[in-house]
Amino acid sequence: MSVSDPIADMATQLRNASSAGKEKVDVKASNIKEAILKVLKEESFIENYKKMSDDKQGTLRIYLKFNDDKTPYIRNIKRISKPGLRIYKGKDELLPVLGGLGISVISTSSGILTDKEAKEKNLGGEILLEVS
Repeated sequence: MSVSDPIADMATQLRNASSAGKEKVDVKASNIKEAILKVLKEESFIENYKKMSDDKQGTLRIYLKFNDDKTPYIRNIKRISKPGLRIYKGKDELLPVLGGLGISVISTSSGILTDKEAKEKNLGGEILLEVS
C-alpha cells in the first residue's frame, strides 16, 4: 500500500506510540524522515533512532523519551504543510511554538532545521511539523 504523505504517517505513529507509552516505534525509512529525526533528537524530543536495513527501503527504529513519571516528551506533533497545500514562511514570519516551548521543523535550502536555527541563518522555508 502506498502512502500519500509519509511525513504525516510518521508523525501519527510517533503521536500514537508516545501516548500509548511505547518505548520504541518502527517507521519506513527515507532521507527526509531521517533528517527530521535528527532534529528531534538534537532538540531532546526523542531518545535516539537507528536505521535498520532490510531487502527493501529499510526501517527507522525510534526510541521515545519519557519523564520519570512516564509522561512523553512528545505531547503534540502536527503536520503543517501537506502535499495538497504547501505552507511556506519567510524568516520574519516564523513564530515560536507554544511561546518557545515547542519547535517547528522547517525544510530550508540548507536542509531540515528548527525554527530557531532557520531564524539564526536568515532562512525561511516549508513548515513540515510543529512539535511540542
